[in-house]
Amino acid sequence: MCLMNFFFLITMSISLLLSSLYFLMNEITYFLEWELVSLNSMSIVMTFLFDWMSLMFMSFVLLISSLVIYYSKEYMIDDMNINRFIMLVLMFVLSMMFLIISPNLISILLGWDGLGLVSYCLVIYFNNVKSYNAGMLTALLNRVGDVFLLLAIAWMLNYGSWNYVFYLEFMMNDKEMLIISILVTSAAMTKSAQIPFSSWLPAAMAAPTPVSALVHSSTLVTAGIYLLIRFNILLCNTFMSQLLLLLAGLTMFMSGLGANFEFDLKKIIALSTLSQLGLMMMILSMGYYKLAFFHLLTHALFKALLFMCAGAIIHNMNNSQDLRLMGGLSMFMPLTSSCFNVANLALCGMPFLAGFYSKDLILEIASLSMLNMFIYYLFFFSTGLTVCYSLRLVYYSMTGDMNCSSLNVLNDESWVMLKGMLGLMFMSIIGGSMLSWLMFMTPYTICLPYYLKFMTLFVCILGGFIGYLISNVSLFMMNKSLNMYYISMFAGSMWFMPYISTYGIINYSLKIGMNVVMNFDQGWSEFMGSQNLYKQLVSCSQFSNFLQNNNLKVYLMIFILWFIILIMFLILL
Repeated sequence: MCLMNFFFLITMSISLLLSSLYFLMNEITYFLEWELVSLNSMSIVMTFLFDWMSLMFMSFVLLISSLVIYYSKEYMIDDMNINRFIMLVLMFVLSMMFLIISPNLISILLGWDGLGLVSYCLVIYFNNVKSYNAGMLTALLNRVGDVFLLLAIAWMLNYGSWNYVFYLEFMMNDKEMLIISILVTSAAMTKSAQIPFSSWLPAAMAAPTPVSALVHSSTLVTAGIYLLIRFNILLCNTFMSQLLLLLAGLTMFMSGLGANFEFDLKKIIALSTLSQLGLMMMILSMGYYKLAFFHLLTHALFKALLFMCAGAIIHNMNNSQDLRLMGGLSMFMPLTSSCFNVANLALCGMPFLAGFYSKDLILEIASLSMLNMFIYYLFFFSTGLTVCYSLRLVYYSMTGDMNCSSLNVLNDESWVMLKGMLGLMFMSIIGGSMLSWLMFMTPYTICLPYYLKFMTLFVCILGGFIGYLISNVSLFMMNKSLNMYYISMFAGSMWFMPYISTYGIINYSLKIGMNVVMNFDQGWSEFMGSQNLYKQLVSCSQFSNFLQNNNLKVYLMIFILWFIILIMFLILL
């Protein structure tokens, strides 16, 4: 089943890529309407939008999902329900396809909700308490985004149709545009895990690694970015675009800082995804939607590769994800380590790899734009942090000696997994230059002074050097982060966001519920209701039993009382 799906998806991917290039060269857009039901004057119409952007994105999604399914053949080999897993992944991809080609808010909601539901099924796939908690957090925070989208659908009734493509130009000049832009941007922020909705993204790491490779590269988390790329006109110098710029910058900074304190291999890569999503959101809120789309595609390639390499390492280490137990992997798993390092260098923006073409362009555009010092600082400092945690990751996992050699399991480099990884490694090397030549027919000409031109390179080298210093524990006999425990706790726990999203919301409502139960349900309502009624009935029945016990004294006393009541009644008459 895996091979059949792989060949089908890869064929679809190549054909869609060629179609997107044809559409791009000839500037073609197809808007298809398919009438499902026609009843009197009412018709239910399904609409699809095919342009170079939707076709290219679909091509990349199918390419990555095909390689992920091929990779799963070996990774999930011990799983009894591998066919169910493949079906869930295919449903996930189908929901994303539906979202990509929809110019209609209702059909977007179907794909949007499909992503949310299937992601819940995949996050709880391993059936343990941690997975259930992570799945619930993921599902509930994504439901917040669904609510914003439903409100946007309700507001679109003012325009007479849900095909937002027709109304974007009109909305731009409309005073009510602010409401749509707030609702759509809020929905995108929940799906793409921007502050204050960030806590679900690292929690979703409870899913199997092939799913993480798909989720964090081209499907679930990129849905919000893609929606805003389609609604880019609404982000032209509005209050919402400025707020999004600030929140995306803070997300980028927060996740970069948190990754430097993390020791879980998958969570470090998840936080790097969050950092890159923040970068895309920042450049999108500045109005450069094509550039955000360019980085979205290049990021998908090397991030999927990073997760696949991490999965191969975890698979070989008996499902251990702790970075401190690794070391010397380059000796045991040379090909996997090569792919891992290529993906890491692409993430850092190493010249002439995929990440460099989009990332360097974004940072140069930021240097050219009218930004304040704080946002500019967030751009470049967060880029330095990316290189910092990437070098720390490589230092801990690749160099030195194996820290869990007692497991004695690192002798297996699966050829099936490697085929999937090598395919993506090839794309991570050539993908950036290929896309930059195709998407930007006339190259951006950016004139900057020397110190700004080399700023990106300087920040990356400085970040890498700091990453080496904080990893090399022999330079610090005492661990500095333990000396500043509270600062480390704050920075390493995503600024307490997971606690606020879980205990922070649940704790007070549970306390209020307990007070209600104690005071009402088990308090006054018990006293005035069932318990008290029961006591009264018991005492009445006991008294009745006492009266009917054939006692002569009681009998005579009742007879006298009855006689007195009868005489009083006769006197009153």
